[in-house]
Amino acid sequence: MMGSRAWVLQTAVALTIASNGGKAGFKQGIQGGLTTSFNPLSLGLRRFSSFQRVGSQLSALGDRLQLKFGSSFVSCRAGVHDDVQIPEGSVSAIILAGGVGKRMGAPIPKQYIELEGQPIATHSFNMFARMPEVGELVVVCLEEWQHVFEEAYNILPEMYQKPIKWARPGAERQDSVYNGFEAAQEGAQLVAIHDSARPLIIEDDARNCMKDGLADGAAVLGVPVKPTIKEVNDDGTVKQTLQRSRLWEVQTPQCIQPDLLREGFKAVRANNLEVTDDVSIIEALGKPVRITKGD
Repeated sequence: MMGSRAWVLQTAVALTIASNGGKAGFKQGIQGGLTTSFNPLSLGLRRFSSFQRVGSQLSALGDRLQLKFGSSFVSCRAGVHDDVQIPEGSVSAIILAGGVGKRMGAPIPKQYIELEGQPIATHSFNMFARMPEVGELVVVCLEEWQHVFEEAYNILPEMYQKPIKWARPGAERQDSVYNGFEAAQEGAQLVAIHDSARPLIIEDDARNCMKDGLADGAAVLGVPVKPTIKEVNDDGTVKQTLQRSRLWEVQTPQCIQPDLLREGFKAVRANNLEVTDDVSIIEALGKPVRITKGD
């Protein structure tokens, strides 16, 4: 069972792809396990504003999406260090947008597919721009897609037009993060690394993760896993069933103090390590990483 926001995003993307490919496009959009009884052709192919599934309703509020159950919204959870104050402008937000989206099977990278009237990537871009804690935006993308963020930036209210910097993707995720980190300003107290293909992040969840990162050195937004997870032997037999209560699915942002991240990159390169997320760089140092509960 996927999380509520993941279900909303995958359904939204499925309907968007359907707008360009009819029923065949819809089938492509829902590959990977999503099932629905809706006919996209009857929903208005270019955009959708709301639909129901087991009593749930998707509501768009400005350029932020939340999942609504009855009369109450799914809300953020408080971070562990709720009393921590993040100085204004002290965070460098690194937005990763260099993926090519091979698994999605769409004609363009998934972060640039339109969702609620704008590319998926610009939803989180705009959110970080609105946060007073964020002092700059560092976008890691191919030059051919840079215009997407430039256009989004140009229509932001002037008060949200923070300094913006550019970096290019590397061969692996850790290389892209490193390039973005190198472009970030000296003196930032925290870097918040976010996947632009995750548009449903809300400010309070990001802020809680920032607070935990500032207090503990490194923090990552995550949710407890719901499926049963089994470890499997090389011959395909089950080795053990992992304790679900101790397993978390990590999301982004991942918030790390710059000195700690710099030390982590040195260790990764010295030991020729390959990591699949940012806080794994800190784990390689043997340092603790805080999980901030999200949605």
